[in-house]
Amino acid sequence: MNFKSNLIFALLALFPWQGMAAQETNHEIVPDAAHRLSIEQVVSQVLSNNPSLKAAHARWEAMQERIPQARAWQDPRVGVDATAGRFVSVPPNSFTDYKYAAEQTLPLAGINRLQTKIAETDVASALADSTRKELDLIARAKTAFYRLANAYKQLALNRKNAALLKQYAEITRNKYEVGNRPQSDVLNAETELGKLEENKFDFERQISEAETELNVLMNRPAHSPLPQPANITFASTDWSPQTLNELALKHRPELLIAAKKIEAAQAQVEIAKRGWIPEPSLRVEASQYNEASQAISEVVVGFSFNLPWFNHKKYSAAIREKQKLLESSEQELDSLRTETLGRLRDQLKRIETFHHHTELFHTKIIPLAEQTVTATRLSYETDKASFLNLIEAQRTLEDSESMYWTHLYDYLSARAELEALIGVDPSLSTGNTNAYPTDYHE
Repeated sequence: MNFKSNLIFALLALFPWQGMAAQETNHEIVPDAAHRLSIEQVVSQVLSNNPSLKAAHARWEAMQERIPQARAWQDPRVGVDATAGRFVSVPPNSFTDYKYAAEQTLPLAGINRLQTKIAETDVASALADSTRKELDLIARAKTAFYRLANAYKQLALNRKNAALLKQYAEITRNKYEVGNRPQSDVLNAETELGKLEENKFDFERQISEAETELNVLMNRPAHSPLPQPANITFASTDWSPQTLNELALKHRPELLIAAKKIEAAQAQVEIAKRGWIPEPSLRVEASQYNEASQAISEVVVGFSFNLPWFNHKKYSAAIREKQKLLESSEQELDSLRTETLGRLRDQLKRIETFHHHTELFHTKIIPLAEQTVTATRLSYETDKASFLNLIEAQRTLEDSESMYWTHLYDYLSARAELEALIGVDPSLSTGNTNAYPTDYHE
Protein backbone atom coordinates (compact mmCIF):
# COMPACT_ATOMS: atom_id res chain seq x y z
CA MET A 1 0.00 0.00 0.00
CA ASN A 2 1.50 3.39 -1.02
CA PHE A 3 1.92 6.48 1.13
CA LYS A 4 -1.15 8.20 -0.29
CA SER A 5 -3.40 5.28 0.58
CA ASN A 6 -1.99 5.11 4.09
CA LEU A 7 -2.68 8.81 4.58
CA ILE A 8 -6.27 8.55 3.37
CA PHE A 9 -7.07 5.60 5.62
CA ALA A 10 -5.51 7.37 8.59
CA LEU A 11 -7.61 10.47 8.03
CA LEU A 12 -10.76 8.41 7.62
CA ALA A 13 -10.02 6.75 10.94
CA LEU A 14 -9.76 10.14 12.61
CA PHE A 15 -12.99 11.48 11.13
CA PRO A 16 -15.58 8.77 10.47
CA TRP A 17 -17.94 9.65 7.66
CA GLN A 18 -21.27 8.51 9.02
CA GLY A 19 -23.38 9.14 5.96
CA MET A 20 -21.04 8.98 3.00
CA ALA A 21 -21.19 5.24 2.47
CA ALA A 22 -24.65 5.44 0.94
CA GLN A 23 -24.57 4.66 -2.74
CA GLU A 24 -28.04 5.95 -3.51
CA THR A 25 -29.94 9.04 -2.40
CA ASN A 26 -33.05 8.08 -0.46
CA HIS A 27 -35.48 10.90 0.31
CA GLU A 28 -38.17 8.70 1.82
CA ILE A 29 -38.99 9.11 5.52
CA VAL A 30 -40.29 5.87 7.01
CA PRO A 31 -42.04 6.44 10.36
CA ASP A 32 -41.52 4.02 13.21
CA ALA A 33 -44.10 1.57 14.55
CA ALA A 34 -45.88 4.44 16.34
CA HIS A 35 -45.94 6.48 13.11
CA ARG A 36 -43.51 8.98 14.59
CA LEU A 37 -40.41 10.65 13.19
CA SER A 38 -37.22 9.78 15.07
CA ILE A 39 -34.21 12.03 15.39
CA GLU A 40 -32.01 9.18 14.15
CA GLN A 41 -33.96 9.16 10.87
CA VAL A 42 -33.47 12.88 10.45
CA VAL A 43 -29.72 12.73 11.08
CA SER A 44 -29.34 9.77 8.73
CA GLN A 45 -31.20 11.56 5.94
CA VAL A 46 -29.14 14.72 6.40
CA LEU A 47 -25.85 12.82 6.27
CA SER A 48 -26.95 10.88 3.20
CA ASN A 49 -28.63 13.58 1.14
CA ASN A 50 -27.49 17.06 2.14
CA PRO A 51 -25.81 18.63 -0.93
CA SER A 52 -23.55 20.99 1.01
CA LEU A 53 -22.08 18.00 2.87
CA LYS A 54 -21.54 16.20 -0.43
CA ALA A 55 -19.84 19.33 -1.76
CA ALA A 56 -17.51 19.41 1.25
CA HIS A 57 -16.68 15.74 0.74
CA ALA A 58 -15.98 16.37 -2.95
CA ARG A 59 -13.61 19.20 -2.01
CA TRP A 60 -11.75 16.82 0.29
CA GLU A 61 -11.44 14.26 -2.51
CA ALA A 62 -10.22 17.00 -4.85
CA MET A 63 -7.55 18.07 -2.36
CA GLN A 64 -6.13 14.54 -2.35
CA GLU A 65 -5.15 15.01 -5.98
CA ARG A 66 -2.74 17.75 -4.95
CA ILE A 67 -0.37 15.24 -3.36
CA PRO A 68 0.97 13.65 -6.59
CA GLN A 69 1.16 17.11 -8.16
CA ALA A 70 3.30 18.41 -5.32
CA ARG A 71 5.54 15.33 -5.28
CA ALA A 72 6.31 15.46 -9.02
CA TRP A 73 9.55 16.76 -10.48
CA GLN A 74 9.58 19.67 -12.88
CA ASP A 75 8.66 18.77 -16.44
CA PRO A 76 11.63 17.86 -18.66
CA ARG A 77 12.40 20.20 -21.53
CA VAL A 78 13.31 19.26 -25.11
CA GLY A 79 14.37 21.44 -28.03
CA VAL A 80 15.43 21.36 -31.66
CA ASP A 81 17.66 23.88 -33.47
CA ALA A 82 17.75 23.78 -37.29
CA THR A 83 19.75 25.84 -39.73
CA ALA A 84 17.23 27.89 -41.69
CA GLY A 85 19.72 29.07 -44.27
CA ARG A 86 23.46 29.23 -44.95
CA PHE A 87 24.84 31.90 -47.30
CA VAL A 88 28.48 30.83 -47.49
CA SER A 89 30.13 27.72 -48.87
CA VAL A 90 31.38 25.33 -46.19
CA PRO A 91 33.02 21.94 -46.46
CA PRO A 92 31.07 18.86 -45.32
CA ASN A 93 30.96 17.98 -41.62
CA SER A 94 32.19 21.40 -40.59
CA PHE A 95 29.00 23.05 -39.23
CA THR A 96 25.91 21.85 -37.40
CA ASP A 97 22.68 21.67 -39.35
CA TYR A 98 20.51 20.24 -36.56
CA LYS A 99 20.86 20.22 -32.80
CA TYR A 100 18.61 18.21 -30.46
CA ALA A 101 18.53 18.91 -26.71
CA ALA A 102 16.88 17.45 -23.58
CA GLU A 103 17.07 18.99 -20.10
CA GLN A 104 15.85 17.94 -16.64
CA THR A 105 16.09 19.88 -13.39
CA LEU A 106 17.08 17.69 -10.43
CA PRO A 107 15.28 18.57 -7.13
CA LEU A 108 18.33 18.08 -4.93
CA ALA A 109 17.05 20.61 -2.39
CA GLY A 110 14.08 18.34 -1.66
CA ILE A 111 11.55 21.13 -2.08
CA ASN A 112 9.08 18.79 -3.76
CA ARG A 113 9.06 16.56 -0.67
CA LEU A 114 8.25 19.57 1.51
CA GLN A 115 5.53 20.62 -0.92
CA THR A 116 4.12 17.11 -0.61
CA LYS A 117 3.95 17.58 3.15
CA ILE A 118 2.08 20.86 2.65
CA ALA A 119 -0.37 19.12 0.33
CA GLU A 120 -0.95 16.42 2.94
CA THR A 121 -1.77 19.07 5.55
CA ASP A 122 -4.20 20.61 3.06
CA VAL A 123 -5.91 17.24 2.69
CA ALA A 124 -6.20 16.84 6.46
CA SER A 125 -7.55 20.38 6.78
CA ALA A 126 -10.12 19.74 4.05
CA LEU A 127 -11.28 16.61 5.86
CA ALA A 128 -11.53 18.53 9.13
CA ASP A 129 -13.49 21.24 7.34
CA SER A 130 -15.87 18.60 6.02
CA THR A 131 -16.22 17.23 9.53
CA ARG A 132 -17.10 20.72 10.75
CA LYS A 133 -19.79 20.93 8.06
CA GLU A 134 -21.14 17.55 9.17
CA LEU A 135 -21.20 18.55 12.84
CA ASP A 136 -22.96 21.83 12.07
CA LEU A 137 -25.58 20.12 9.92
CA ILE A 138 -26.26 17.53 12.61
CA ALA A 139 -26.66 20.28 15.21
CA ARG A 140 -28.99 22.24 12.92
CA ALA A 141 -31.03 19.12 12.19
CA LYS A 142 -31.37 18.23 15.86
CA THR A 143 -32.28 21.79 16.81
CA ALA A 144 -34.92 21.95 14.07
CA PHE A 145 -36.25 18.55 15.20
CA TYR A 146 -36.54 19.81 18.78
CA ARG A 147 -38.29 22.99 17.61
CA LEU A 148 -40.74 20.84 15.68
CA ALA A 149 -41.31 18.59 18.69
CA ASN A 150 -41.79 21.61 20.96
CA ALA A 151 -44.30 23.18 18.58
CA TYR A 152 -46.31 19.94 18.51
CA LYS A 153 -46.25 19.79 22.32
CA GLN A 154 -47.39 23.41 22.54
CA LEU A 155 -50.19 22.71 20.06
CA ALA A 156 -51.31 19.68 22.08
CA LEU A 157 -51.33 21.77 25.26
CA ASN A 158 -53.29 24.45 23.44
CA ARG A 159 -55.96 21.97 22.41
CA LYS A 160 -56.14 20.45 25.89
CA ASN A 161 -56.49 23.85 27.52
CA ALA A 162 -59.09 24.92 24.98
CA ALA A 163 -61.16 21.82 25.80
CA LEU A 164 -60.89 22.55 29.54
CA LEU A 165 -61.76 26.19 29.03
CA LYS A 166 -64.85 25.21 27.06
CA GLN A 167 -65.92 23.09 30.02
CA TYR A 168 -65.34 26.03 32.36
CA ALA A 169 -67.26 28.30 30.01
CA GLU A 170 -70.19 25.88 29.99
CA ILE A 171 -70.20 25.74 33.80
CA THR A 172 -70.02 29.54 33.93
CA ARG A 173 -72.84 29.90 31.42
CA ASN A 174 -75.04 27.59 33.49
CA LYS A 175 -74.26 29.58 36.62
CA TYR A 176 -75.00 32.83 34.78
CA GLU A 177 -78.35 31.54 33.58
CA VAL A 178 -79.44 30.82 37.15
CA GLY A 179 -78.05 34.14 38.35
CA ASN A 180 -75.09 32.81 40.35
CA ARG A 181 -72.41 34.41 38.14
CA PRO A 182 -72.21 37.72 36.26
CA GLN A 183 -72.10 37.91 32.47
CA SER A 184 -68.48 39.11 32.67
CA ASP A 185 -67.42 35.58 33.65
CA VAL A 186 -68.88 34.23 30.42
CA LEU A 187 -67.19 36.98 28.40
CA ASN A 188 -63.86 36.31 30.12
CA ALA A 189 -64.11 32.64 29.18
CA GLU A 190 -64.82 33.52 25.55
CA THR A 191 -61.90 35.97 25.56
CA GLU A 192 -59.52 33.30 26.85
CA LEU A 193 -60.73 30.92 24.14
CA GLY A 194 -59.99 33.59 21.55
CA LYS A 195 -56.44 33.97 22.87
CA LEU A 196 -55.94 30.21 22.66
CA GLU A 197 -57.15 30.30 19.05
CA GLU A 198 -54.55 32.96 18.29
CA ASN A 199 -51.80 30.88 19.89
CA LYS A 200 -52.93 27.83 17.94
CA PHE A 201 -52.17 29.55 14.63
CA ASP A 202 -48.75 30.60 15.95
CA PHE A 203 -47.92 27.00 16.88
CA GLU A 204 -49.06 25.76 13.47
CA ARG A 205 -46.77 28.34 11.86
CA GLN A 206 -43.88 27.14 14.01
CA ILE A 207 -44.56 23.56 12.94
CA SER A 208 -44.52 24.62 9.29
CA GLU A 209 -41.24 26.52 9.68
CA ALA A 210 -39.52 23.63 11.47
CA GLU A 211 -40.75 21.15 8.85
CA THR A 212 -39.42 23.39 6.08
CA GLU A 213 -35.98 23.61 7.68
CA LEU A 214 -35.82 19.85 8.20
CA ASN A 215 -36.87 19.15 4.62
CA VAL A 216 -34.27 21.57 3.29
CA LEU A 217 -31.54 19.98 5.42
CA MET A 218 -32.59 16.54 4.17
CA ASN A 219 -32.67 17.82 0.56
CA ARG A 220 -36.40 17.16 0.22
CA PRO A 221 -39.08 19.45 -1.24
CA ALA A 222 -39.97 22.06 1.38
CA HIS A 223 -43.66 21.10 1.38
CA SER A 224 -43.02 17.37 1.91
CA PRO A 225 -45.05 16.04 4.86
CA LEU A 226 -43.26 14.79 7.96
CA PRO A 227 -44.60 12.52 10.71
CA GLN A 228 -44.99 13.92 14.18
CA PRO A 229 -41.72 13.68 16.16
CA ALA A 230 -41.31 10.79 18.54
CA ASN A 231 -40.99 11.39 22.27
CA ILE A 232 -37.46 12.11 23.46
CA THR A 233 -35.79 10.74 26.55
CA PHE A 234 -34.61 13.49 28.89
CA ALA A 235 -31.00 12.64 29.73
CA SER A 236 -29.69 14.18 32.93
CA THR A 237 -25.94 14.55 32.51
CA ASP A 238 -23.02 14.60 34.90
CA TRP A 239 -20.12 15.74 32.77
CA SER A 240 -16.77 16.77 34.16
CA PRO A 241 -15.67 20.16 32.75
CA GLN A 242 -12.10 18.89 32.66
CA THR A 243 -13.13 15.88 30.59
CA LEU A 244 -15.08 18.06 28.17
CA ASN A 245 -12.14 20.44 27.86
CA GLU A 246 -9.90 17.54 26.92
CA LEU A 247 -12.45 16.25 24.39
CA ALA A 248 -12.80 19.68 22.80
CA LEU A 249 -9.05 20.22 22.52
CA LYS A 250 -8.69 16.78 20.97
CA HIS A 251 -11.67 16.62 18.61
CA ARG A 252 -12.69 20.15 17.58
CA PRO A 253 -12.02 20.41 13.81
CA GLU A 254 -10.96 24.07 13.97
CA LEU A 255 -8.08 23.14 16.26
CA LEU A 256 -6.91 20.39 13.92
CA ILE A 257 -7.06 22.81 10.99
CA ALA A 258 -4.99 25.32 12.96
CA ALA A 259 -2.47 22.62 13.92
CA LYS A 260 -2.15 21.52 10.29
CA LYS A 261 -1.68 25.15 9.31
CA ILE A 262 1.32 25.26 11.64
CA GLU A 263 2.77 22.14 10.02
CA ALA A 264 2.33 23.72 6.60
CA ALA A 265 3.96 26.95 7.81
CA GLN A 266 6.92 24.99 9.19
CA ALA A 267 7.35 23.33 5.80
CA GLN A 268 7.18 26.75 4.12
CA VAL A 269 9.97 28.00 6.39
CA GLU A 270 12.10 25.00 5.44
CA ILE A 271 11.37 25.60 1.75
CA ALA A 272 12.49 29.22 2.12
CA LYS A 273 15.71 28.11 3.82
CA ARG A 274 16.41 25.59 1.07
CA GLY A 275 16.05 28.34 -1.49
CA TRP A 276 19.79 28.90 -0.93
CA ILE A 277 20.55 25.43 -2.31
CA PRO A 278 21.19 25.44 -6.08
CA GLU A 279 19.22 22.96 -8.14
CA PRO A 280 21.20 21.68 -11.14
CA SER A 281 19.76 20.93 -14.54
CA LEU A 282 21.21 18.01 -16.52
CA ARG A 283 21.37 18.66 -20.26
CA VAL A 284 22.06 16.32 -23.18
CA GLU A 285 22.63 17.69 -26.71
CA ALA A 286 22.97 15.77 -29.97
CA SER A 287 24.20 17.47 -33.18
CA GLN A 288 24.00 16.52 -36.86
CA TYR A 289 26.63 18.09 -39.14
CA ASN A 290 26.00 19.35 -42.62
CA GLU A 291 26.01 16.67 -45.28
CA ALA A 292 26.87 14.05 -42.65
CA SER A 293 25.93 10.46 -43.36
CA GLN A 294 25.27 9.71 -39.68
CA ALA A 295 22.02 10.70 -37.99
CA ILE A 296 23.93 11.94 -34.95
CA SER A 297 27.36 13.42 -35.45
CA GLU A 298 28.09 14.57 -31.89
CA VAL A 299 26.70 14.17 -28.35
CA VAL A 300 27.37 16.72 -25.62
CA VAL A 301 26.48 16.31 -21.93
CA GLY A 302 26.43 19.26 -19.56
CA PHE A 303 24.73 20.78 -16.60
CA SER A 304 23.79 24.19 -15.24
CA PHE A 305 22.53 25.49 -11.94
CA ASN A 306 21.09 28.66 -10.50
CA LEU A 307 23.12 30.97 -8.26
CA PRO A 308 20.85 32.11 -5.40
CA TRP A 309 23.74 33.65 -3.42
CA PHE A 310 23.64 36.76 -5.61
CA ASN A 311 20.02 37.41 -4.46
CA HIS A 312 20.72 37.60 -0.74
CA LYS A 313 17.95 40.10 0.02
CA LYS A 314 15.36 38.07 -1.86
CA TYR A 315 15.93 34.78 -0.06
CA SER A 316 16.52 36.36 3.36
CA ALA A 317 13.24 38.24 3.06
CA ALA A 318 11.47 35.01 2.08
CA ILE A 319 12.76 33.28 5.21
CA ARG A 320 11.67 36.15 7.45
CA GLU A 321 8.24 36.20 5.80
CA LYS A 322 7.64 32.47 6.34
CA GLN A 323 8.88 32.65 9.93
CA LYS A 324 6.39 35.43 10.68
CA LEU A 325 3.61 33.43 9.05
CA LEU A 326 4.58 30.47 11.24
CA GLU A 327 4.43 32.70 14.30
CA SER A 328 1.01 33.94 13.19
CA SER A 329 -0.26 30.37 12.81
CA GLU A 330 0.97 29.46 16.28
CA GLN A 331 -0.76 32.48 17.78
CA GLU A 332 -3.97 31.57 15.94
CA LEU A 333 -3.89 28.09 17.46
CA ASP A 334 -3.40 29.51 20.96
CA SER A 335 -6.27 31.93 20.36
CA LEU A 336 -8.54 29.14 19.13
CA ARG A 337 -7.75 27.00 22.16
CA THR A 338 -8.62 29.84 24.52
CA GLU A 339 -11.76 30.66 22.55
CA THR A 340 -12.81 27.00 22.55
CA LEU A 341 -12.50 26.67 26.31
CA GLY A 342 -14.38 29.94 26.80
CA ARG A 343 -17.24 28.92 24.52
CA LEU A 344 -17.34 25.52 26.18
CA ARG A 345 -17.68 27.13 29.61
CA ASP A 346 -20.58 29.29 28.42
CA GLN A 347 -22.27 26.34 26.70
CA LEU A 348 -22.01 24.22 29.84
CA LYS A 349 -23.63 27.04 31.78
CA ARG A 350 -26.48 27.14 29.27
CA ILE A 351 -26.97 23.39 29.60
CA GLU A 352 -26.83 23.60 33.38
CA THR A 353 -29.41 26.41 33.40
CA PHE A 354 -31.87 24.65 31.09
CA HIS A 355 -31.34 21.40 32.99
CA HIS A 356 -32.16 23.16 36.26
CA HIS A 357 -35.27 24.77 34.80
CA THR A 358 -36.48 21.48 33.34
CA GLU A 359 -36.01 19.63 36.62
CA LEU A 360 -37.65 22.46 38.57
CA PHE A 361 -40.76 22.51 36.40
CA HIS A 362 -40.85 18.70 36.27
CA THR A 363 -40.65 18.08 40.00
CA LYS A 364 -42.10 21.18 41.64
CA ILE A 365 -43.77 23.93 39.64
CA ILE A 366 -46.13 21.84 37.49
CA PRO A 367 -47.32 19.58 40.36
CA LEU A 368 -48.04 22.68 42.46
CA ALA A 369 -49.85 24.37 39.58
CA GLU A 370 -51.96 21.23 39.03
CA GLN A 371 -52.92 21.16 42.70
CA THR A 372 -53.80 24.86 42.56
CA VAL A 373 -56.08 24.34 39.55
CA THR A 374 -57.83 21.41 41.23
CA ALA A 375 -58.38 23.34 44.45
CA THR A 376 -59.54 26.48 42.64
CA ARG A 377 -61.92 24.54 40.41
CA LEU A 378 -63.53 22.86 43.42
CA SER A 379 -63.86 26.24 45.13
CA TYR A 380 -65.36 27.77 42.00
CA GLU A 381 -67.90 24.97 41.64
CA THR A 382 -69.03 25.65 45.22
CA ASP A 383 -69.02 29.44 44.62
CA LYS A 384 -66.08 29.98 47.00
CA ALA A 385 -63.75 31.34 44.31
CA SER A 386 -64.27 33.71 41.39
CA PHE A 387 -63.99 32.76 37.77
CA LEU A 388 -60.98 35.05 37.45
CA ASN A 389 -59.25 32.99 40.15
CA LEU A 390 -59.96 29.84 38.16
CA ILE A 391 -58.74 31.41 34.90
CA GLU A 392 -55.59 32.67 36.59
CA ALA A 393 -54.83 29.25 38.09
CA GLN A 394 -55.46 27.55 34.74
CA ARG A 395 -53.29 30.10 32.93
CA THR A 396 -50.48 29.51 35.43
CA LEU A 397 -50.65 25.76 34.80
CA GLU A 398 -50.78 26.33 31.05
CA ASP A 399 -47.74 28.61 31.17
CA SER A 400 -45.88 26.17 33.43
CA GLU A 401 -46.49 23.21 31.12
CA SER A 402 -45.54 25.33 28.12
CA MET A 403 -42.32 26.48 29.77
CA TYR A 404 -41.49 22.91 30.78
CA TRP A 405 -41.46 21.79 27.15
CA THR A 406 -39.61 24.92 26.06
CA HIS A 407 -36.91 24.42 28.70
CA LEU A 408 -36.66 20.73 27.86
CA TYR A 409 -36.11 21.29 24.15
CA ASP A 410 -33.83 24.25 24.83
CA TYR A 411 -31.79 21.87 26.98
CA LEU A 412 -31.68 19.24 24.25
CA SER A 413 -30.76 21.87 21.65
CA ALA A 414 -27.96 23.11 23.90
CA ARG A 415 -26.64 19.55 24.13
CA ALA A 416 -26.67 19.30 20.34
CA GLU A 417 -24.76 22.58 20.12
CA LEU A 418 -22.25 21.21 22.63
CA GLU A 419 -21.61 18.18 20.41
CA ALA A 420 -20.95 20.49 17.47
CA LEU A 421 -18.67 22.66 19.58
CA ILE A 422 -16.37 19.92 20.88
CA GLY A 423 -16.60 17.70 17.79
CA VAL A 424 -17.93 14.54 19.45
CA ASP A 425 -20.94 13.37 21.46
CA PRO A 426 -19.73 13.61 25.08
CA SER A 427 -22.26 10.98 26.18
CA LEU A 428 -20.51 8.39 24.01
CA SER A 429 -17.18 9.28 25.61
CA THR A 430 -18.25 9.63 29.24
CA GLY A 431 -21.44 7.56 29.48
CA ASN A 432 -22.73 9.70 32.38
CA THR A 433 -26.49 9.99 31.79
CA ASN A 434 -29.64 9.57 33.85
CA ALA A 435 -32.79 9.46 31.76
CA TYR A 436 -36.55 9.57 32.16
CA PRO A 437 -39.20 9.86 29.42
CA THR A 438 -40.27 13.30 28.27
CA ASP A 439 -43.95 12.33 28.16
CA TYR A 440 -44.20 12.71 31.94
CA HIS A 441 -46.43 15.76 31.56
CA GLU A 442 -48.47 14.62 28.58
